[in-house]
Amino acid sequence: MAATATAPSAKAPGSSAPRNRNDTFNQKDKPAQVRLSNITAAKAVADAIRTSLGPRGMDKMIETGKKEVVISNDGATILKHMSVLHPAARMLVDLSAAQDVEAGDGTTSVVVLAGSLLIAAEKLLKKGVHPTQIAEGFQYAAIEA
Repeated sequence: MAATATAPSAKAPGSSAPRNRNDTFNQKDKPAQVRLSNITAAKAVADAIRTSLGPRGMDKMIETGKKEVVISNDGATILKHMSVLHPAARMLVDLSAAQDVEAGDGTTSVVVLAGSLLIAAEKLLKKGVHPTQIAEGFQYAAIEA
């Protein structure tokens, strides 16, 4: 009687690590987790800026890497001095910089608006709406506006 050897599994029982490279693409919940992580990071940037908006907006005190203290309620200045590492949150910083270059104003408003759109998208995702339908809805709204 010959004994058959089975290859040991690269995945421990109960772990969420993929067995091989192809298993990564077969996980159904991974894209949803990545989407929610991106939304959460971007919302954190928008929430940090939101309180500086308007005539009753609060000033922010920021300590730079060179130990300098900057006090401002200008969204572009605040975001320029924040060290944002997450790629999705970094997009909001870049959005603010682009708004500053194009119009010279509205840097805080554009970040707060983008944050609000992400909050709406997150609610729709939790209801089970497909991300493509959400994106198409935002594009349609932009055309109608």
